[in-house]
Amino acid sequence: MATIIQSENLNLWYGDHQALKDINLSIEEHQITALIGPSGCGKSTFMKTLNRMNDLVKSCRIEGKVTLNGVDIYKDMDANILRKRVGMVFQKANPFPMSIYDNVAYGPRIHGIRSHAKLDEIVERSLQQAALWDECKDRLKTSALGMSGGQQQRLCIARALAVEPEVLLMDESTSALDPISTAKIEDLCLELKKKYTIVMVTHNMQQANRISDVTAFFLLGELIEAGETKQIFLNPTNKKTEEYITGRFG
Repeated sequence: MATIIQSENLNLWYGDHQALKDINLSIEEHQITALIGPSGCGKSTFMKTLNRMNDLVKSCRIEGKVTLNGVDIYKDMDANILRKRVGMVFQKANPFPMSIYDNVAYGPRIHGIRSHAKLDEIVERSLQQAALWDECKDRLKTSALGMSGGQQQRLCIARALAVEPEVLLMDESTSALDPISTAKIEDLCLELKKKYTIVMVTHNMQQANRISDVTAFFLLGELIEAGETKQIFLNPTNKKTEEYITGRFG
């Protein structure tokens, strides 16, 4: 497997608080990497460094290096180009107050695509990739706000896929969903990794165990352990990892 994202000696502060401490992690392409750990341990903060969402926080200061295919994303890459290549789906579904079609077409339009035929093609492809086309192909012009919670989250995935990213970041994207919707998105992730690389933050140990290839355990801003998911869950090398996975703390 080729490494697509690499963090090297990554440190991050919010004001005086150090939220990440010397994080070294390689993310391999076409795999699902799960970031686990208790609340406030740094996993979402780390994920946000991967597409520079932390740029929006004034008190944030970063040292170290994050590369995408060998290019330093903080020194040598425009943030807008980076976010096209590294898309993000948030914990709470956040469809725009517009039609299903316009939600998916939003990104391509921003990037200059005006052809109706091309937009139609992108919208259909993205909704199919998000396993949503059959459910909404007859109501593309209706408001996305009328969709169920699970459908809205898959719509947000389709919206992220519409600009053809290389990496998809998912920040607890199923935590607000019922088990059936969660299962649909997990199945979707397993399908999507054939074409994309997925990094997901999850509090759900069973979910990490079920669908991820690699698991990284964060605690108090440090990366305690990372490795193949089977190894992390069955034979962790660090006692803290074992205690967290077995529910003894966190």
